[in-house]
Amino acid sequence: MTVPTAPPDVLAELRTLRARVPRLTGSLVASADGLLIAADLPPSVEPSGMAAVTASGLSLAHRIAQTAHGGAFFEVVIRGVDGYVVTYAAGPTASLTVLAEAGVNVGRLHLEARPAARGIAEHLARP
Repeated sequence: MTVPTAPPDVLAELRTLRARVPRLTGSLVASADGLLIAADLPPSVEPSGMAAVTASGLSLAHRIAQTAHGGAFFEVVIRGVDGYVVTYAAGPTASLTVLAEAGVNVGRLHLEARPAARGIAEHLARP
């Protein structure tokens, strides 16, 4: 599922990421307040709801990082029975969340998703 009004360059980043990471099942970009910016998700995942949940988790991750180390948040990895949900900071006002199957190569996922998150931050920073 894609968001019709999503910025085309952000959608291109999501599609490229899916093509480059085997077993990646979807991704989305959300604002820090939980609004959906762009999504490339399977039909089983409701984009707006996932964006809202992502923002909630991101807020908690920021708070934990700040409390534990006094620094900024970069990423959080959730490993479940059926796969991974990884959220990366995409600049100060957005996040990239990726969904992957249990057998994903997590190192490869990070190797591809971290630069994608930086690219998305750059795209969103443009006027």
